[in-house]
Amino acid sequence: MVGGPLIVVTVIVHVLGLGVTRAIFRPKAGIGHGGRVLRHPTLHFMVVMSLTVSLVTLLHLLQAWIWSTTLVFVGAMNDPRHAMLYALSAMTTYGHAAVYLDVRWQMLGAIVALDGVILTGLTTAFLYAVIRQEWENRQHV
Repeated sequence: MVGGPLIVVTVIVHVLGLGVTRAIFRPKAGIGHGGRVLRHPTLHFMVVMSLTVSLVTLLHLLQAWIWSTTLVFVGAMNDPRHAMLYALSAMTTYGHAAVYLDVRWQMLGAIVALDGVILTGLTTAFLYAVIRQEWENRQHV
């Protein structure tokens, strides 16, 4: 009852965050020279990708914080730091943190991991789209 709605919330937050991130670097945003942050195409690409990846990473940290706050709120974990470590570990499928959920909460832990896979897929598609757009823009310079 907790996991399904929370996946929906995190996906909505993630997609909105990706939209804001994309709007920042939209070619028609008028940033810099003809929609470019910098004149040199390779340097422009490096800056755009570095900033985009940084913003997307912050989005993933926000999703982990949402999950960790939920884990503490429902009583699945007592320590917010351990809850954040667990959420990050589950979402990234890292799985090496020695932090575990009680048996009755293990299904929720699997749902956290499922959400991580969904969010990673969205991020991968988004980064691919940004790279394609930058390459297409580069051909028109």
